[in-house]
Amino acid sequence: MRINLPTWLTLFRVLLLPVMVVVFYSHNMVPAIPLRAANIATVVIFALASITDWADGWIARRFHMESAFGAFLDPVADKLMIAVTLFLLVQSHHTWLLAVASAIIVGREISVSALREWMAFVGEHGRVKVKWVGKFKTVMQIIAILILLWERNVDATFLRGWYVGEVLLVVAAILTIWSGLVYMKVAWPVLASNRMPPDDGPQP
Repeated sequence: MRINLPTWLTLFRVLLLPVMVVVFYSHNMVPAIPLRAANIATVVIFALASITDWADGWIARRFHMESAFGAFLDPVADKLMIAVTLFLLVQSHHTWLLAVASAIIVGREISVSALREWMAFVGEHGRVKVKWVGKFKTVMQIIAILILLWERNVDATFLRGWYVGEVLLVVAAILTIWSGLVYMKVAWPVLASNRMPPDDGPQP
């Protein structure tokens, strides 16, 4: 299998995740590293990963470089990027609002992934293509996370920016629920028909 440029970008995004985790905790591991420096570096890494999220898809479509492996890996990398970063934030800030919003976002991603897999097995994958609301919620998630990473526990003044990030993450969670309901509405006729996948499909 030959790996093309878009897929390399996706793989690069996955490889950035453990680097981001180490940088996120670098101040705890090496106190001489300023927390603000760790925050800035974490923001840069997450922003770079987000840019590759856009770039790999654009390059694949623009230059007709789509591949089956890339189509599989891209959404996995996207969900890992969001889930890992939210885990880091929830672990470092024990606030119920952040935890609930993060649980909604991660839960929706798992549910929609399962729904897409099911629809693909019954030959209806085209019904659950990405909608505009799905793209919009992703943008909101990225903006909220960037703010939360930037404002992480620097000093007392960080709270104002942190609250802005939390509010935006709640908005992203609401959009996440909305987009999930959009996908469910489209897929419901197929689910309600009790159509079963082939014998080699997923089993309950």
